[in-house]
Amino acid sequence: MDRNLIFDYTKELIGTGILLIVLISLRVLTTKLVKRYAKSSHTLEHRTNLVIKYIHLFTNILAFISLVLIWGVQTKDIFIALSSITTVVGVAMFAQWSILSNITSGIILFFSFPFKIGDIIKIHDKDFPFEAEIEDIGAFHVYLKTLDGEKVIYPNNLLLQKGISIMKNHFDDKEFID
Repeated sequence: MDRNLIFDYTKELIGTGILLIVLISLRVLTTKLVKRYAKSSHTLEHRTNLVIKYIHLFTNILAFISLVLIWGVQTKDIFIALSSITTVVGVAMFAQWSILSNITSGIILFFSFPFKIGDIIKIHDKDFPFEAEIEDIGAFHVYLKTLDGEKVIYPNNLLLQKGISIMKNHFDDKEFID
């Protein structure tokens, strides 16, 4: 009986095996590519690990969806489950939109890196303009230190929305050594 069961699901088992091999290969490849990019752009390791974690989460979600398709879950069952999940997640995301926006902004800042840790920037805010040195760039916030020594935690999404001038680049005073 068990032998017939295996033969009945041969295509699904082979598809699942191929999917796992592709998933593992994709995770290893993306990790190497992001780390190589981070090394060439002199990005900090903890920021690199955050981006890798987000990419792995995205690939795992795609693998789960592929697994559902491979095993042939009924379309009507998928739509019922997805509509229920989407409703709950939609309400949660609407309530937490700023968190999602800050995570996305953190990833954009990682890859576009218009400024780095150690740079002194001027934020052109109509109500509260100020100059500060970037001490750290996290997943949600950028940690700044003003010229007066005040510590400011600034959301990543606002850095992409406000005009910013780089007053002094981190590498201006140092000779770059590879």
